[in-house]
Amino acid sequence: MKSLPSLAYSNASEPDYPAVGSPSFGILSTYPPTRCGVAGFGAALANGLYRNGADVSVVRVADGVSTDDSRVIGELANGSAASVSGVADLLSRSDIAVIQHDFGIYGGVDGSEVVDIVDALQVPSIVVAHTIPKDLTRHQRSVFESLLALADQVVVMSGAASTRLCVGFDVDRRKVVTIPRGAAIPTGPRMKRSGRPTLLTWGLLRPGKGVERVIDSMGSLHRLTGQPRYLVAGQTHPRTLAVDGEAYRDARIEQARSGGVAGSVHFDASYRDVPTLTALVMSAAAVVLPYDSTDQVSSAVLVEAIACGRPVVATAFPHAVELLSSGAGIVVGHDDPEALQSALHAVLSQPRLAGAMAAEARKLAPEMAWPVIARSYQAVAQRILSRRRSEPAWPR
Repeated sequence: MKSLPSLAYSNASEPDYPAVGSPSFGILSTYPPTRCGVAGFGAALANGLYRNGADVSVVRVADGVSTDDSRVIGELANGSAASVSGVADLLSRSDIAVIQHDFGIYGGVDGSEVVDIVDALQVPSIVVAHTIPKDLTRHQRSVFESLLALADQVVVMSGAASTRLCVGFDVDRRKVVTIPRGAAIPTGPRMKRSGRPTLLTWGLLRPGKGVERVIDSMGSLHRLTGQPRYLVAGQTHPRTLAVDGEAYRDARIEQARSGGVAGSVHFDASYRDVPTLTALVMSAAAVVLPYDSTDQVSSAVLVEAIACGRPVVATAFPHAVELLSSGAGIVVGHDDPEALQSALHAVLSQPRLAGAMAAEARKLAPEMAWPVIARSYQAVAQRILSRRRSEPAWPR
């Protein structure tokens, strides 16, 4: 594979948030070297807050891997009452605690230990809700709503997420605020793409990723100029790997072979850091998000594709419908293979269309820069602290 260019990254405009007045933040999250979406989000948010002048400390969810990151001041050992108490004390050293929440991260029945942590805090809390599932058990719902009740503010990442949370759950709507996901914004010169046009899907691989949809479409694209290829980049999700090994990846490789498109479908399980991944994304003709999910209200891959200025083709999950509505991509039905083939064909064969989509993506990108997103968190934190000062009896 040819080498990819190094890229510079934008910090967006100079922070207009005064460093001296910024609250300090204690973040509870999975965190690198853990490889998952929440960990990457937590690290990027911490960096963005730091760039904007905030003091940031992190308590990471322990996973048996050590870190030498100076921001990490402790670890949460799931299943340990002493650790739950200790983590609350550590987070309470900051002005604001930011709790990254996703299902499956925390200990206790259905993750109930995070409720105990937030309940024990001596400082206000912002809960970042990464997913808002439609279907929860009664106890899962009870745990989640208990967490929402304790939070001073609840951050969601899309309008669809806000609507689902406010309509489907018992939550004080005044607490809910939408702050989009952030992304690294490349600032180098636009890449001149040569060789075979690449359709790219990336991220942790597991059932539900939907790559079989694109593999099924590749046979209809082989006559296009340049003989486009489909690249699936990313390691297998750790939880999938632990249960099923590489069964999903192997099945998709066999699907490509039996369908006669093995020469046009490639899998790359390499781990990439942010600059290397960004260079890969920018080298793609288009990014494809063929996900099975019909209820995904936040997608890091979608945001990162837009931040890199790439055209997107996606199935109609809520975040894609919302973010691509202005023309940065094409949304197709989950069960409409002809629409998917048509969309891929159009992006690959109509330069003006692809160029217009890329231009719209570049127009959207600046507001996704992490320092911009971090300023929104700082503004929320300031409002909470001001409210606490003016209303000492503010109910949690």
